[in-house]
Amino acid sequence: MSDHETGAAEASPVDEEALAEAYNRALALEKAGDLDAAAEAYREVLALDPADHGGAAVRLASMGRGETPTRASEAYVATLFDQHAGEFESILVDQLGYDVPALVRQALEEIAPGPYERMLDLGCGTGLAGEVLRDMAAHITGVDLSETMIEVTDEKELYDALYVGDAVDFLQHADVEPFDLITATDVLPYLGELEAFFEGAAELATEGAVLAFSSETLPDETLAGRPFMVGPHQRFAHAQAYLGKMLADHGFAGLAIGDIVVRHEMGQPVTGHLVIARKQKAD
Repeated sequence: MSDHETGAAEASPVDEEALAEAYNRALALEKAGDLDAAAEAYREVLALDPADHGGAAVRLASMGRGETPTRASEAYVATLFDQHAGEFESILVDQLGYDVPALVRQALEEIAPGPYERMLDLGCGTGLAGEVLRDMAAHITGVDLSETMIEVTDEKELYDALYVGDAVDFLQHADVEPFDLITATDVLPYLGELEAFFEGAAELATEGAVLAFSSETLPDETLAGRPFMVGPHQRFAHAQAYLGKMLADHGFAGLAIGDIVVRHEMGQPVTGHLVIARKQKAD
C-alpha cells in the first residue's frame, strides 16, 4: 500500500455560468480565426476566474495576443488531467503515439543503468514511467497535480509513495529523503521558466544522481532567440540552449541530449528533446 497525500487550496467562488459562456465564446471565436475578439473573450475568462482553470493565459500567448506566462496555471493543469484521467493512456499512447518513458529507459540502459535506490517520478500521471522503470529502482515516489490521475496510478500498486501536488512545489518543499533518479517525462511542456524546477531538482538530488526529462521545442526561427514560448497547442516549447544553461547553472552535467518526437498532434510530429544529466560533485 502506498502513501497517498493530498493538499488542495480552497477555491474562490466563480460565476460558473458566465465563465462557461465566455470560455465557449472565446473557443468559437478562436476556431473561426477572429483572434482579436477571441483574445477579449479570454481576458473576460481570466477576470471571472483568476486561478485560470481553463488555461486562458496560455491560449492568449499561443495566439500572440498576450504576455508569455512563466508557466501554465496549476488549476489549468490539474483540471486538464482530471478531465482526461480515465482515457489518458488511450489518448496519449494509442492516439498521439507517446512513448517517452520507453525512450528514457532505453537511454538509461545505455548510459546510466543504475540500479537506483530512490526514484522520483514528477508528473507521474497514470504511472507510465513507473511501469517502464519499476525494476530499475528499489523505491519509487510519484507526484502529480491531478488527484484523479493519482487515484488511477494508486490502483496499479507500482509506486511506494504517491503525492498530489505541483512538481516544482514538491521539489522545493517536500520533506523527503533525496533521490538518485529523478524523471519528468511530460512536465516541462507546462512550465515556461525553469529556474525553480532545476533549483529544486538539484536540492532533492543526491550527489551523482541522474535527472531524466523530456521537453518540447520549436524551430530556431520560431523561437527567435527566446528561451521558451507557448506553442500552437498551448504547451511550452524550450530552446535546447536554455536547457543546457539551466543544467549547467544548477550543477548538472549533460550525459545525453537527443532530438525526439514527443507525440503527434493533428497528424504532425511534435519535436522535442530527451535529456539525461548527472548531478555533479560540489566544489
